[in-house]
Amino acid sequence: MVMTELPDSRTEPDGSAVIRVLSYNIRSMRDDREALTRVIRACAPDLVFVQEAPRFFRWRKRAAWLASHTDLVVLSGGATAAGPLLLCSLRATVEHTEDLLLPRTPGLHRRGFATAVVRIAGTRIALLSCHLSLRHDERLAQADALLDRLDAMGAEHAIAAGDLNDAPEGKAFRLLAGRLQDCWAARPRGGEATFPAHDPSLRIDAVFATGGIEVLGCGVPVGLPGITGSDLRAATDHLPVLAALRVPATAPRAERD
Repeated sequence: MVMTELPDSRTEPDGSAVIRVLSYNIRSMRDDREALTRVIRACAPDLVFVQEAPRFFRWRKRAAWLASHTDLVVLSGGATAAGPLLLCSLRATVEHTEDLLLPRTPGLHRRGFATAVVRIAGTRIALLSCHLSLRHDERLAQADALLDRLDAMGAEHAIAAGDLNDAPEGKAFRLLAGRLQDCWAARPRGGEATFPAHDPSLRIDAVFATGGIEVLGCGVPVGLPGITGSDLRAATDHLPVLAALRVPATAPRAERD
């Protein structure tokens, strides 16, 4: 499915915020970095949930390079979260960041969450980028930990996104979709399958949002102006997921009390 234009980022007259959210496994930037930056820039995101960010030698420098070449800033994550990374535009005001390492199963890759609470148009939004385990029991436990973490962050609204290593019929995916909106299922707009990039057949990357957020469209940005099939295949081994979301305006304090 070719993606039609998504709404641009903006603050509506009623105070609600339309934001563009991108989730992208970038395979440690081992592929065509210029193609990667062209894809991200064409998506014009406010928030980027990265998986497999650089984790080893000079990882901070490489994350900073990616941010500067996409007109974004590093928010949290990287090696300190075992790979997940958050980037944001200057539209977001940062309230809190925290990188979390999850319990490790001997012999398996260490996993973690990059998390933050930001304000956009005055509304607090919890953010979490994840890359779940390849092993089903550990993956399910990590999905449960993800939901607990979002609850603990205490924001009015929340967005979680990442590489789940699980399909929609899997237990971890279903656990998340049972508590959060699976944005592609809520309003598909663009491609569905995300892996492998050269011949996608699996939907293992997703954007989720709490119920108070309106999904305006979500999918792989195939056909979006500025994005070519050759760039999508060259940038990394996953396809990105782009969502446009409307976050309600924060109620005046008198209404909340």
